[in-house]
Amino acid sequence: MRHVCWTPTWSPGFESVGLEHVLLNDRGADSVLLACTEDGVPFRLAYTLTWDDVGRIRGASLEVRQGLDRRELKLRSDGKGQWQTGDGHILNKLAGCIDIDIWPTPLTNSLPIWRSQLEVGERREFRMAWISAPELTCEAKPQAYTRLADRLYLFESLDGSGFEARLPVDAHDLVIDYPDLFRRVNTR
Repeated sequence: MRHVCWTPTWSPGFESVGLEHVLLNDRGADSVLLACTEDGVPFRLAYTLTWDDVGRIRGASLEVRQGLDRRELKLRSDGKGQWQTGDGHILNKLAGCIDIDIWPTPLTNSLPIWRSQLEVGERREFRMAWISAPELTCEAKPQAYTRLADRLYLFESLDGSGFEARLPVDAHDLVIDYPDLFRRVNTR
């Protein structure tokens, strides 16, 4: 078991307000994130993820609290690109997604990195099950990762936005800093 913490830096006027604390083990993650939306509205996101022995997501459970509002989303995956809700409804819109990307957390950027084991200079495209908090909406989004150096990756959103970021990672391939979005908090 190891733990990792990041502080969000994306909300103008609320930079460094909040904290994500993730507990990681070989087959999953358990996290709580306290942050503010870009409009300064505080929220809490709690999520658990489970993956199989080759790093494919098998389950995700998310809960958001914002004021008196509470939202939940439970997802299951067969690890081969078929997704369903916790109560068994098939999610055809996520067909073909192996990995999950949860906004706002840098943890899920590590999932395709861990699974793909890219060589330096190698680029790979992914179809991600993209979850947006605090709304807990989900959709499929194309993304790409390129390994630029031993501990540096280029992330590209392929949804037409043109967004990209250089992501330095530690020896466990966990994001250290995500420019203008997250900063790793040093802990013992």
